[in-house]
Amino acid sequence: MSTSTAANPGASAAASGTGVDSLAERDLTFRRIVWRLIPFLTLVWFLAWIDRVNVGFAKLTMMNDLQWSDAIYGAGAGVFFIGYFFFEVPSNMLLQKFGAKKTIMRITIGWGVVCVLMAWVKTPLQFYALRFLMGAFEAGLQPGVILYLTYWLPAHRRGKALAFFVSASALSLMFGSPIAAYLMEALGGVGGFRGWQWLFVIEGIPSIVAGAAAYFVLSDSPAKARWLSTRQKAHVDSELALEARSLGHREHSFLASMRNPQLWVLTLIFFCIVAGNATLVYYGPSIVREVGVNDIKTLGWVMAGIYACGWIGMIGNGYLSDRRKEVKWHTAIAAGLGALGLLLTAYFLGQKNMAGVIVSLALSSAGTMGSIPIYWQIPSRYLSATALVVGLAFINSVANLAGYFSPQLLGYLKSSTGQYAQGLTIIAAVECMATVLIVLFVSREKARSPAPGVN
Repeated sequence: MSTSTAANPGASAAASGTGVDSLAERDLTFRRIVWRLIPFLTLVWFLAWIDRVNVGFAKLTMMNDLQWSDAIYGAGAGVFFIGYFFFEVPSNMLLQKFGAKKTIMRITIGWGVVCVLMAWVKTPLQFYALRFLMGAFEAGLQPGVILYLTYWLPAHRRGKALAFFVSASALSLMFGSPIAAYLMEALGGVGGFRGWQWLFVIEGIPSIVAGAAAYFVLSDSPAKARWLSTRQKAHVDSELALEARSLGHREHSFLASMRNPQLWVLTLIFFCIVAGNATLVYYGPSIVREVGVNDIKTLGWVMAGIYACGWIGMIGNGYLSDRRKEVKWHTAIAAGLGALGLLLTAYFLGQKNMAGVIVSLALSSAGTMGSIPIYWQIPSRYLSATALVVGLAFINSVANLAGYFSPQLLGYLKSSTGQYAQGLTIIAAVECMATVLIVLFVSREKARSPAPGVN
């Protein structure tokens, strides 16, 4: 996919000469783009998270049926991110070569099929293999969409759009929790299948359908969008060109950016955030059950409320970040709240305080999830061209290894000590490091969005 039109000063000049740069007209153009792309991309990310984390609810009965330990589950939940690690950079490079619609179609159909196959898992090795394959197929979706949106939206218009897209993860947890509980209870024993087996089958099929639809719904770039007029395409070109000029020099070579400590700092920041997020996703239901919520349907609704706070955090923080045109402190403070929530969860878990645990998890969900869409505004302030294409995937793939280590750590410590508190405290400290690193190393100037020019 070419970005040459997005950085064409000539297009901007032409746009100014014909008067197409009026702010009201451009607002309408970008509103059209957002309504065309974001709902479908959000649906795809919603389904990705449904299929990625339904294993957290399946665990409640699957572990007993298959006679597995917490350590086996933790390893299987985490190995998903090993597949992510190996295939995310190649996936983003394929998106650049073959376009978004073919790449998203491949990704979505692939993980949908793997989710369905999870229903027939019987051994730990099969569990590990399928979780690895799900990670390998899903690799590249989030950084691919983030990259894809840089071809359509300048940074000052991208915050809310990214917030809605990324918030699908919280929505999937919010709605997916009670749905998973209902499916497991209502369908258990039907056709000789356990409830958790039906969960994998029923939730994998919509992803396969959405993957086929991606080819027809998406356009690879503004230049190829038949639903945009020539005048509207000029609006996109002019604002992206203005943004490129205002940001000044950004690294274009990925190999050169690898020698820049800033890339590694950005990767470490997201690693710390993912550690907290993976804990909420894969162990949230188990932690709540530790304080006495044993009915699966009730547990589903409790988790829905906790993850609803994550969705509010994403949307609210995205709105505030766009309004104030600032990302550094909106990311840092949110990550700090996420860490505080985990620390309080560990404390109240030791006290067997149900209300304290639920409120603390809700705080952690709002902070941790609220930091994610804002964080993704930062890398494009330092990287562009090939460095951005590969850099986004590199950051996401390496940072998501935290999703491998944190479930393993919690599973190991739970099996060896009989409690989650120690692991939660360690992960809270890791997430707190994200706040420290952002404050120390993210430039305030780079973290501000340029305002749109009016010619």
